[in-house]
Amino acid sequence: FEGIKFIRKSCKESIPSVDINLVTSLTLLLESLLHPDRLDYKKPWEELQPLIGKIFVFCFMWGLGGNMNSSAWDFYDEMIRDRFAALTSFPPGGVVFDYYVDMKEGVMKNWEEVVPTFNYDKSVPYFEMLVPTMDTVRFSFLLEVNLEVNKSVLFTGETGVGKSVIAVDSLQAQTEPKGLLPILLYFSAQTAALETQILIESKLEKKRKTRFGAPYGKKIVIFVDDVNMPARETYGAQPPVELLRQFLDFGGFYDRKKLFWKDIEDVTICAACAPPGGGRQELTPRFVRHFSLFNIPPPSEQCTKTILSSILGGFLNDFQKEFQTLLKPVVDSSMEVFTRIAQELLPTPSKSHYTFNLRDLSKVFQGLLMITPGSCPTKEVFMRLWIHESCRVFHDRLIDDIDKTYFLNMLVELVSKNFDGSYSYEELFVEREIVFGDFLKIGLEREERKYEEVTEIDKMIKILEEYLEEYNLSSTSPMNLVFFRDAAKHASRLARILAQPRGNAMLVGVGGSGKQSSTRFASYMAGMKCFQIELTRGYGTNEFREDIKNLYKTGGIDGEPIVFLFTDTQVVNEGFLEDINNLLNSGEVPGLYPEDEKNRLMTDFRPYVQSLGLPETKDVMWKTFINRVRDNLHIVLCMSPVGEAFRARCRQFPSLINCCTIDWFNEWPAAALMSVAQYFLQSIDLGSDEVRQSVCEMCVKIHTSVADMSDRFYNELRRKFYTTPKSYLDLINLYITLLGEKRTEFGVARDRLLNGLNKLEETNVMVDTMKVDLAELQPILKEKSEATANLLIQVNKDKAEAQTVQEKVAADEADVKRQAAETKAIADDAKADLDEALPALESAVQSLAALNKQDITEIKSFPKPPPLVQMTMEAVCTLLQEKQDWDTAKKVLSDNQFMKRLIEFDKDNIPDRVIKTLKKYIDNPVYTPDQVGKQSNAAKSLCMWSRAMDVYHKVAKVVEPKRQSLAEAEAVLANANIKLKAKQDELKAVVDRVQALENSLKQAEEDQASLAEQADMTAKRLQRAGKLTSALADEQIRWKETADTIGEDTKLLVGNVFLGSACISYYGAFTGMYRNELVAAWVGGCQELEIPVSGDCTLRATLSNPVEVREWNIWGLPTDNVSIDNGILTTRGKRWPLMIDPQAQGNSWVKSMESKNGLRVVKLTDGNFLRTLENSIRIGNPVLIEDIGEVVDPALEPVLLKQVFKQGNRLLIRLGDSDVDFDPNFKFYMTTKLPNPHYLPETCIKVTIINFTVTRKGLEDQLLGDVVRYERPDLEEQKDRLVVSIANDKKQLKDLEDKILKLLKESQGNILDDEVLINTLNNSKVTSGMIQGRVKEAEVTEKEINDARELYRPVASQGSIIYFVIADLSLIGPMYQFSLVYFSKLFNYCLEASEKSDDLATRLQNLEDFVQDYMFVSVCRGLFEEHKLLFSFLMCSAKFRDSGDIPPMEWSFLLRGPTGLDAGGDVNPAPEKITPLMWKDVCFLKANISVFSGLVESLQNDLDTWFQWIESEEPYIEKPPLEGYTNEDGEVIPLTEFQHLVLLKVFREELICLGATNFVGKKLGQEFTEPKPWNLEEVFGDTSSGTPVIFILSTGADPTSMLQRFSEKKGWVPGERLHMISLGQGQGPIAEMLISKACKSGDWVCLQNCHLATSWMLKLESIVEGLSNKVTECHDDFRLWLTSMPAKTFPVLVLQNGIKLTNEPPKGVKANVKRTFFDMSTDQYDTCSKQYAWKKLLFSLAFFHAIIQERRKFGPLGWNIRYEFNTSDIECSMMTLHMFLEEQEQIPWAALSYVIGEINYGGRVTDDLDRRCLLSILRRYVVEKVLDDEYKYSTSGKYYSPEAAALEDTRNYINTLPPVEAPEVFGMHDNANITFMLNDARTLLGRVLAIQPREGGGG
Repeated sequence: FEGIKFIRKSCKESIPSVDINLVTSLTLLLESLLHPDRLDYKKPWEELQPLIGKIFVFCFMWGLGGNMNSSAWDFYDEMIRDRFAALTSFPPGGVVFDYYVDMKEGVMKNWEEVVPTFNYDKSVPYFEMLVPTMDTVRFSFLLEVNLEVNKSVLFTGETGVGKSVIAVDSLQAQTEPKGLLPILLYFSAQTAALETQILIESKLEKKRKTRFGAPYGKKIVIFVDDVNMPARETYGAQPPVELLRQFLDFGGFYDRKKLFWKDIEDVTICAACAPPGGGRQELTPRFVRHFSLFNIPPPSEQCTKTILSSILGGFLNDFQKEFQTLLKPVVDSSMEVFTRIAQELLPTPSKSHYTFNLRDLSKVFQGLLMITPGSCPTKEVFMRLWIHESCRVFHDRLIDDIDKTYFLNMLVELVSKNFDGSYSYEELFVEREIVFGDFLKIGLEREERKYEEVTEIDKMIKILEEYLEEYNLSSTSPMNLVFFRDAAKHASRLARILAQPRGNAMLVGVGGSGKQSSTRFASYMAGMKCFQIELTRGYGTNEFREDIKNLYKTGGIDGEPIVFLFTDTQVVNEGFLEDINNLLNSGEVPGLYPEDEKNRLMTDFRPYVQSLGLPETKDVMWKTFINRVRDNLHIVLCMSPVGEAFRARCRQFPSLINCCTIDWFNEWPAAALMSVAQYFLQSIDLGSDEVRQSVCEMCVKIHTSVADMSDRFYNELRRKFYTTPKSYLDLINLYITLLGEKRTEFGVARDRLLNGLNKLEETNVMVDTMKVDLAELQPILKEKSEATANLLIQVNKDKAEAQTVQEKVAADEADVKRQAAETKAIADDAKADLDEALPALESAVQSLAALNKQDITEIKSFPKPPPLVQMTMEAVCTLLQEKQDWDTAKKVLSDNQFMKRLIEFDKDNIPDRVIKTLKKYIDNPVYTPDQVGKQSNAAKSLCMWSRAMDVYHKVAKVVEPKRQSLAEAEAVLANANIKLKAKQDELKAVVDRVQALENSLKQAEEDQASLAEQADMTAKRLQRAGKLTSALADEQIRWKETADTIGEDTKLLVGNVFLGSACISYYGAFTGMYRNELVAAWVGGCQELEIPVSGDCTLRATLSNPVEVREWNIWGLPTDNVSIDNGILTTRGKRWPLMIDPQAQGNSWVKSMESKNGLRVVKLTDGNFLRTLENSIRIGNPVLIEDIGEVVDPALEPVLLKQVFKQGNRLLIRLGDSDVDFDPNFKFYMTTKLPNPHYLPETCIKVTIINFTVTRKGLEDQLLGDVVRYERPDLEEQKDRLVVSIANDKKQLKDLEDKILKLLKESQGNILDDEVLINTLNNSKVTSGMIQGRVKEAEVTEKEINDARELYRPVASQGSIIYFVIADLSLIGPMYQFSLVYFSKLFNYCLEASEKSDDLATRLQNLEDFVQDYMFVSVCRGLFEEHKLLFSFLMCSAKFRDSGDIPPMEWSFLLRGPTGLDAGGDVNPAPEKITPLMWKDVCFLKANISVFSGLVESLQNDLDTWFQWIESEEPYIEKPPLEGYTNEDGEVIPLTEFQHLVLLKVFREELICLGATNFVGKKLGQEFTEPKPWNLEEVFGDTSSGTPVIFILSTGADPTSMLQRFSEKKGWVPGERLHMISLGQGQGPIAEMLISKACKSGDWVCLQNCHLATSWMLKLESIVEGLSNKVTECHDDFRLWLTSMPAKTFPVLVLQNGIKLTNEPPKGVKANVKRTFFDMSTDQYDTCSKQYAWKKLLFSLAFFHAIIQERRKFGPLGWNIRYEFNTSDIECSMMTLHMFLEEQEQIPWAALSYVIGEINYGGRVTDDLDRRCLLSILRRYVVEKVLDDEYKYSTSGKYYSPEAAALEDTRNYINTLPPVEAPEVFGMHDNANITFMLNDARTLLGRVLAIQPREGGGG
């Protein structure tokens, strides 16, 4: 107990322990060390006793003191040595924790004696090296002995002290000898209990149905790292920790599905964690009590140096001997760098990642070990390597120049101090760049690469450019990177990280700064694949884990190195980072693989394990697999530091910092911006190199000016906008594109005009020439006519002669033709007969040809031939006229010429006798080729030949006579032909002669016609030329001027288009004033740098055309400049527009503009929005996505980035997991209703953000249209018609001019020959003239109409002012949302309901008054009491600031006080009463506001009068002594009411609220200071089935009973036709069903407490939208009532379009009493039989209720506890009063006081003094004296119960009460009011100031 007492008093623990915890730790440690296995009990007792004593002391010091911080070790050391001196003596030196009990020798020995020696082995990976130290040995021992008795151990200690390393190493060392199976778990902020349980259960074996545990003979130790990281849930617990606690308490878990208990045995839990703080939670003592707690101290400096020296010393053994001298300098310098940076660069909110630990120091040495002796020739190189590695680990994560310079100077100091030689900052960091890399030799395999120094940075940049060129050749999406120095360094840093085993990186920078591009590029350089997830709609944890499995497969199974690039925009849920945290920490994602998948994976992995010769056990294979994945997988995280997310994630996921090398991407420096601009603009023609250089400089200026303006924009308007390097690149690319387009456009336009002018000039020249030509033509034409007539006579004569010859020749021709026909018939007949014989002959010849010598020999070889062979040869011999026997036959066959004789046989001259002899063979039926062939094939051919000769002879006999006849016929025919030829030649000569004459005639006629035509054409051309020149005469001058103007404008395009591009790229998010300032500064900058630019350059002038703008206006785009610019940004921007559009102006304009193109309108909440988008992209329909939030759905990224690619001839875009055809006509728009959304840089770079918030001018014009449309519909209709007509006419004029120029340009040849063209031009000109006349008339008419409309502008102007005041209310409270549509509805109602008058001035005054009153009343009923004065003051001040009656300086002073330097100098006349602060205000007013120039003098001269005014009761009403000031004309200008208020601010600030009330009352009227309470009857008139009524609740107010009474009165009985439901969990669907039914039946539905159903609010929004847009069919009687506390989650759309009613206790006694009586009906008021007493006491009761409510404003002076008295209290008390008065004859005063005081009100009161106070107050109001008309409630006599008259009289009396009550009403001193009023005043001014733009200035 003494030990525990000492620890509690003198020591500090990082993780608080409980006493029993320390005791059990001691006893279990003792049990383990006294176990027979450790202690030899056979020793004699004399030896055992002191040994056991030493063991007890050892257990005591560790069991009780193991958890204390090392800072308390010295105190504890003293206590142990003193207290246990009798039991043991410790060696001197060190602390008791440095010693252990040597069991053999029985003495205390130093742990150093048992620390093993470390031997460096370069084959061991760096991350597996463990240098044993005293800490690793002693804490491993403590873990081991605790596990022997199954005691859980928790290691704590600062990050990086080695908790996890010690525990894991110790557990793995015990795996074999002790049979332990370690399971490693890594917790982070997002770790879930279910995942933890699944992972643990996956490692256990099932032993029985409900019993699980370690495999037989083994013990499982679950080691949980960062056990205190899991975030707390709503109720403060950490579910994963509670799961572990359940196991530790009860030894098991519940089955999550079947809910039965699982007992778990042979499992011990060990854990490690850093102390709470920075994302780490405090662990519950109920969990911690199960552990033995050991706090591992930070290693001493000497210990750390020993570790580092051991590793580096072993590494340097491979280098030359002289390198050993570097060991000490490197280690000492590294230690000092780490120690100083950890102590001096501490984390702050903007530097949350400045958490340095020993891991960082280790990373420096890991980098040093990458060099090889060959790459490091000298010690200077190694020194620079150390600087490089230190910079990469520490310097690269620093965020600003201050920190970086500090770090580099520290390195310079240490290098000079610890290394040889002295170096300056310039030598190390200015004159050279220290860079090392392994990428300097392109094309090497990873294994062959060497880490070496980059000697020339420019050379490195060239190498990087070569890599980039290769990358772009091999990649489908090439990158256009510019390697300025910073970019090159980032690439080299990434390459270094990827070259390291298990190297992971976290790149931090705003979106668009090049993080992803650098990663892809560095991955390519390192020869690795780069993988990124593809987000699709619905992408979640399952899909993410499938992607991780693919990474595991690539890295583990395939063994390929891969980079996983993951950006913070891809964090769909924080669980992704939980998995990445695990990947970084252990390489293992819990629950990633089900058992069956894991088994399949191990089967695939087995060959690799076999190749390593490792045992193929499940655990070994899995461990090897995970290690291989970790070796091959490099994770690169790209994070943005903007917003809270980065800081939170660094805190929640420690591995993001601990396991990654951080590289911070700063803003691009000016030099980088400059080099990028020069790179992209180098090939663009900008006129001259000087102009190009100026444009590059201007690019940088524009980018930096926008960054500065963004900061100012935020400081003044609290609106965030970001510029990033991506915006800068977009500016340059847009400029190049637009400049090309505009040059082409201007060039084409100018060419067309010049072409038109040339044509006109050509025409004028031609006219003169044609007149001369026409005169010369006439005599030639006459001569030609005569010659032609003579020639015609001769031709006719010769034609007749030719005809005679022709007829004769025709007859002869017919004769010859007949003879030719007969000859042909004879020839055909002969040929037919020959055709019959020739086939047989040819067949025979072919057969003969086939015979060869062998065949002949075969026939000859027959001694006695077969009969048919004999017959064949006889027939052949017959034909050959040889003897017909075999011997002759053989001789014939033997003749060498035999075949030739047959083939050349004279078949035409066979003698008849031969044929006759042959006939006997031919006629023999057996003598056929087939028959012969059976006996001899050769004989068959001879048979065929003999038969063919026979056939041929027969035919020849017939044919011969015919041949003779043919020859005779041919001779006759030839003779006839000769004669015919002669006659034809004769005819030809005649015909040729005729033809020659005819040709001459034709030529003569043509010449004559040509001349006539030429004369005619010349005449017509002269006529057309007249038409053309007259038609285009005036155009010629205008075209010339226009062409000259275009020429001049073309020169200015360089600057104008540049500024236009800058506007599109940058200024969309800004409001009008900021845009104007930016453009003015840019124009000035261009002029300064001599860039050609228009002095009045605007976006509208550069990139729009008037016709298009007119069309936009017709479609609903407001006509002010800001809106027109917004239209240009929307249509010209290269990125899709995202419109900040709270009033839906842009939304409705886009809908009107794109409706003709089939616009599809969707919301991100629509289930099918992606399908709609896909279809629209495919068919080219525009898409508008409404109500975008602050985060854009990641699935839209491909569309936003326009990731369109070409495949064949198809344009495609990848949307989700499918490729969709991309139609170039597709357009994409997004709008948000958020008035001030915060879009992160990652969103800003993907879209063009356009601020469509309505402008004052734009709204004024719209409201003017509404006013005139109602007051003068004729005017407005005429104007609408005119606008459309002028727009159409101007468009037509433009089209006609284009048509004229187009026709002139396209005309071919002589323009005067194109009659259609000339007529078209003439008609166009006529039409054009008519239209121009019409346009001029219309413009005159339009001016007249506009002048008439302007008379109504004051009403529109006032409406616009009021709207902006109302819109600003949303900055005060989340429920004060009013849409422009709703406001317009109210405004139009004012036009209808206001009093009419024929006198315009009277009517306008009526309108202004009614708009002001009605708007105030309508808005006020939805405001809390505390904001009503604020609203009326804002309305009043806005009106008079607009008119100039409140100057800006006076307004600024009232809100901000004196700004700028002290204007003092005057002496304070009364320092005792006028405080220094007051005097400072006075001096400021004198110096800065002319009205108060005499203030100091007046105070000094008339001090008493001033003090009378200052100390008076109502200085806000009484006039101050300063009468005013004298102007230049000598007139005394009195102080205005506002200037009176300014003086009140100086001298009586607490009265500002009363002063403001007085100011509003005098300027606007008393009704604006005391808003009339609303009642449901009046409000109901404004409601409709589509307009919900929203009761905004406050504590103590419940409108339910009021609504029930009202509904019953209206006939909607509660429960029957008024359905009420209180929203909460599971009530949403019921509410939905109720609304659906009520819509049909016309019932009412009241949804109470909407603020409790956050998740259902989206559904409510869609229901209300359906009702208001009439999408849902709805009964006219249906009403939707909603009640809600103020909540940011309440749908803005519902608030904007609903009627808002606040239900709260009114502020102020008067307002409170007023509410009670104005809510009361006459029936209620007159209901009691005792009328007098009832009415008197009723008023008293209401006054009492008001008093006790209002006492709360005095804080503890009013009530000790702030009680929420509400309407139900007074209602119950009224019912009690009514009951007692009706039931009792005499008024029971005591009973009445008791029930009201003790029960109805007193039931709420918990403080005794408050109860006494309440009853004392009640005795002033519920007392018999009240019935006396003379009785007053306060000494002032203003407050009393009025005579018991009618309800209206009572209300009138209440209206006469003071708006603000004095403290005496509450029975308090006046001083009680001052603090309250001062707070109220400051709150009022603070709120007004909060919604004003912030102004610069100090003070």
